[in-house]
Amino acid sequence: MKIILLGPPGAGKGTQAAKLIDLLKVPALSTGDMLRAAVKAGTKIGLEAKSFMDSGALVPDDVIMGIVGEYLKGEQCANGYILDGMPRTLSQAESLEKLGVKIDAALSLEIADSEIEARMSNRRCCPVCGAVFTADGTNPPVKEGVCDKCGAGLIIRDDDKPETVHNRLAVYHAQTEPLIAFYKERGLLKTVDATLSIDAVESALKKALGL
Repeated sequence: MKIILLGPPGAGKGTQAAKLIDLLKVPALSTGDMLRAAVKAGTKIGLEAKSFMDSGALVPDDVIMGIVGEYLKGEQCANGYILDGMPRTLSQAESLEKLGVKIDAALSLEIADSEIEARMSNRRCCPVCGAVFTADGTNPPVKEGVCDKCGAGLIIRDDDKPETVHNRLAVYHAQTEPLIAFYKERGLLKTVDATLSIDAVESALKKALGL
């Protein structure tokens, strides 16, 4: 299956992508993953992107979208994929269509801003192994402030600080939220209540995909 995961920062896209990977046996991809792979492979468009990167310039959106389209049509994605955090804008979604990329479903994890802000203020992350815990008792570390997996001290990421969360949500509503209407018009949108427990959201996503 070819799936796009939509939802604001903190909605649980990464958590659910990991579960879908295990279930569907397909890769989860980001723009960064595809860009690095194209550069490493030395493809024509990858070399074009590298020329911008080597000069310190931003890679133009049309070059990035060319790389994305090229990568998604490759053998590594023959059995499907999950796009997490891409496309981010209507123009990117339209570019995917022009490149002939067809998806089976756009899964939207729906949750209020107030719930996102509460969640992220409670999140504690390990700077070493990336494990995530909470300070509100729903997924606490065994020892307060210490990672269960590697023993490193837990931190509040800059991305999870209130002012940053507020700004990230504003960007999401302005740039990415319009994708919900875009995919609804095409009959591809499936919505799930992201305020439910992790297991309940997983079950709802399976149901939405007919699994």
